[in-house]
Amino acid sequence: MNANIQAAVDRWLNDPGITEADKTEIRQLITAGDEKELADRFYRELEFGTGGLRAVIGAGINRMNVYTVGAATQGLANYIAQQGEAARKAGVAIAYDCRRKSDVFARRAAEVLAGNGITAYLFEKLRPTPELSFAVRHLRCTAGIVITASHNPPAYNGYKVYWSDGVGIVPPQDGAIIAEVRKVGGFANVRAMAYQEALDRGLIKLIGREVDEAFLNEVQKSCLVPDICRKQGQRLKIVYTSLHGTGGQLIPEALRRRGFQHVIEVAEQATPDGEFPTVKSPNPEEPEALTLAVELAARENADVVIGSDPDADRIGIAVKLPPGASSDRGGAGQQAAYELLTGNQTGALLTWYVCEQLTRAGQFPRNGAVLTTIVSGDLAKEIARAYGAEVIEVLTGFKWIGAKVGEFEAQGAPGEPSKKYLFGFEESYGYMPATYVRDKDAVTSAAFVADLAALAAEQGRTLYEILEDLYRKYGFFKEGAKSLELPGVEGAARIKAIMEALRKDPPKTVAGIAVETLADLQTGEIRDARTGAPAGRYDLPASNVLLLKLADGSKIIARPSGTEPKIKFYFLVHEPAENLSEAKARATAKLEAIKADILERTKA
Repeated sequence: MNANIQAAVDRWLNDPGITEADKTEIRQLITAGDEKELADRFYRELEFGTGGLRAVIGAGINRMNVYTVGAATQGLANYIAQQGEAARKAGVAIAYDCRRKSDVFARRAAEVLAGNGITAYLFEKLRPTPELSFAVRHLRCTAGIVITASHNPPAYNGYKVYWSDGVGIVPPQDGAIIAEVRKVGGFANVRAMAYQEALDRGLIKLIGREVDEAFLNEVQKSCLVPDICRKQGQRLKIVYTSLHGTGGQLIPEALRRRGFQHVIEVAEQATPDGEFPTVKSPNPEEPEALTLAVELAARENADVVIGSDPDADRIGIAVKLPPGASSDRGGAGQQAAYELLTGNQTGALLTWYVCEQLTRAGQFPRNGAVLTTIVSGDLAKEIARAYGAEVIEVLTGFKWIGAKVGEFEAQGAPGEPSKKYLFGFEESYGYMPATYVRDKDAVTSAAFVADLAALAAEQGRTLYEILEDLYRKYGFFKEGAKSLELPGVEGAARIKAIMEALRKDPPKTVAGIAVETLADLQTGEIRDARTGAPAGRYDLPASNVLLLKLADGSKIIARPSGTEPKIKFYFLVHEPAENLSEAKARATAKLEAIKADILERTKA
């Protein structure tokens, strides 16, 4: 075994702060001679990526367990203490989802904070992640923690940190916090207070309905078409599924408060369950995840389907097709047929909705801005610009969108930000319709989708027909993605090799289309792919991302994940849409050809 890995294993086995049961799990791997599994568990410590800590649950320094959670919290506590007494007194809000050990990890984080004299505001039971972002600001906490692995398989869990602005931590705070975690040393050095003692001393305070009410009140106030929602809500049918997650705690209630009287929940998926028994993956990006919801919608002749992921920060939707149209995902016979929308399509619809309603109300600001990521689709960007909004692209990871809102506020006068935030989204089904949450927010997003469905009904249209009209006006945009999962030490080496090869020797053509520029976000440089000459810069934080632009406007983006052992490729194409059906066919063929070419180049 590698000497560094062996040393890490020995430290684990000799640490007096680790229980014998958790040492036994490692000894069994040693006895079995499973060096590959040992290497994966000990070749590195968990580090903060775009979503904080995330890993398989189990024993080891590269796993989610009470020790790594405790050490992460001790490091956070040390960092908070460095900010002064006021920061310590303000405390930390903690939420958790439905996953295995989420409640255990949340309680452990609270105990460690209490052991460091920092008040922990712990939700009494599971809550959506966006409510944690809201709670941090509402309670004026110094920081927040949410225990979740989002849409990952049941074996995973995670730990995400927010700062006082309600935004996931960004540099340099993330680096400073992990540096403090590394200084903790052995797990026996983690200071913790027994749970009941911390409750008795007021260092753990349970929070619940009072924060729910404050959050739901903000959701209610965000509605742009309240009269239409109350009118159309009397007949509109919405099928909703929480996919066994936290969304059921608030989303149905938020919709009903909006005026939607027919919110139909998928009963088989309404109970929180970290095993996610009815789905292969609790990820609304995956069509299979919404199968039960779409089947129920077809039986009920519902207008729209909404599904949220386990921690309820992202949603997927399906829209009813107009009469005569067909979909692979629809029902048979007299049942309605439905089309599942991509994150980019939903983002485009919501961008249009916000811009259109503000314009109609005479409230569109002169300094309005729509925020999105470099990998997100271009239709929403075209729509926003057409209404006069500035489009600002940030790195992947919703924390960058949330942080921009704070920048606008800091750069402006009190109550008058330098830019007026209108809407923000990313292609991976995350949307932020309002700034009382500084992260992707499935609760408010579900309400906005319902609002848009009500508006469409008021106009005698469907959401699908609105999307088709946008394509006819702006052109047909199609996006695709492919993730290569490459676990372990060997996988990490291969991901590095793929990125180095693209940097040093980018392709001259892809699928027969010339490559015009290569942007390296590690340096910010944009180079002419043919000559290597400088062709501009990206003003973004350094990130291990490469972006190729082709001569026809197509884009290819390569990005290793910051939280999972995978590299992801994004593909974006565009076709004029004089004839929409022909444009769809051309775009689909082009995208598949580009994808096949790039994946062929990445083979080992």
